[in-house]
Amino acid sequence: MVLEGLGNVLRKSVDKISSAIFVDKTLVESIAKDLQRSLITADVNLSLVKEISDKIKKEGEKYTKGVEKKEHLIKLLNDEITNILGGDKKELILGKKEKIMFVGLYGTGKTTTIAKLAAYYKKRGRSVAILGLDVHRPAASEQLEQLGKKIDVPVFIDKETKNPTSIYEKHENKLEKYDLILIDTAGRDALEESLTKEIQLLSKKISPTHTILIIAADIGQAAKIQAQKFKESAKVDGVIITRMDSSAKAGGALTACHEVNAPVYFIGTGEHTGDVELFNPKTFVSRLLGMGDLESLLEKVRSVTDEKAQKKTLQNLEEGKFTLNDFYEQLNSMQSMGSLSKIKELIPGFGKAKIPDELLGAQEEKLKKWKHAIDSMTLEEKENPDLLEKQTSRLSRISKGSGTTTGDIRQLIKQFKMIKDLAKGAKGLGDILDPSQMSQKDMMKLAKKFGKKKFMKFK
Repeated sequence: MVLEGLGNVLRKSVDKISSAIFVDKTLVESIAKDLQRSLITADVNLSLVKEISDKIKKEGEKYTKGVEKKEHLIKLLNDEITNILGGDKKELILGKKEKIMFVGLYGTGKTTTIAKLAAYYKKRGRSVAILGLDVHRPAASEQLEQLGKKIDVPVFIDKETKNPTSIYEKHENKLEKYDLILIDTAGRDALEESLTKEIQLLSKKISPTHTILIIAADIGQAAKIQAQKFKESAKVDGVIITRMDSSAKAGGALTACHEVNAPVYFIGTGEHTGDVELFNPKTFVSRLLGMGDLESLLEKVRSVTDEKAQKKTLQNLEEGKFTLNDFYEQLNSMQSMGSLSKIKELIPGFGKAKIPDELLGAQEEKLKKWKHAIDSMTLEEKENPDLLEKQTSRLSRISKGSGTTTGDIRQLIKQFKMIKDLAKGAKGLGDILDPSQMSQKDMMKLAKKFGKKKFMKFK
């Protein structure tokens, strides 16, 4: 988990406050000191760290009418961390016709991020196209072309032309039929005069509705200089921070962008196409505290869900026709959402669960085996799994053909039946296959009912 050290300190601080008999000066100073260390480790600017710790020391013991001192201190801790990460969520508001130009230095993951956003907005009904104007980096056009094929989004490039303005003019008329155009531009090792001039010329020619800067989280506080310079030279109105899945310096990058008033719209959390999230400081802090992030979880569900296929699956469940083919589609969606360790962080209550990474890895391997087993089944077996229990010779054939054991297949059938039974008892079948239809209260109940019982076995 990104900023794991900060998250651990925040959770321990909340536990320390909750279990304390009194909220006194000693407790407040202890909390402030722990927070100082973790923020410095996360590469947050020292003056900002001092400002926050001083405020916690000053405000920590104050009493607000109708609010307990413990609640006041926990809220103060939450609010201060949220504020330095950006405060309220800043959304990228898109109209009917949009052209977004992406800028950044070499090695920040700009091209990959553009593909992620193309897939993200395509899932949300946008007619998306990608325009490649990086004429300097070797193989930039080929990379965009391959990524476009992978997500089934048209890519407009010209491998022969070395003038980005000419490439735009060449494709300008073809791009008119798309309502969202994502534009990849060249990078450099540093924001030098030639890059600034090229970006300014393109901006004047294209008139993008938004210009977004891509920054890698591992540059830490240096993000402040980059964000400031790009804002001045390229009129950047927002930032996307990549490599958030591993960098201890992410705190520096996030807070630095906020300091120069460059809102962070998205964060990149991995290598896969679906590893991009809307950035919301409030829910991000909630995740750090181990309280989950339902908003991001639902966004992930929406981003990997094919609406038509999902409606068909729900209809099959309602009519009692849920088959292993439908279950297979759900396994695909789960894998597209990312690793189980990432999903665990988003589910309320699971962030604090002491589940070993190797155990989560074993669960992911199990999902892969189940998919292999279903691939080795006949159409009749997929539509009527009861046959596998009545005629056990089928299990041996499937296990040999899929590289699994008969035990793996029996577990698959058991899980399949549990989903069917669970659906019968749910308020709406969308509760099971489309959590975006659930209220926060219902999802908490579901996590408590099934998650806690299941993960007790992992201890």
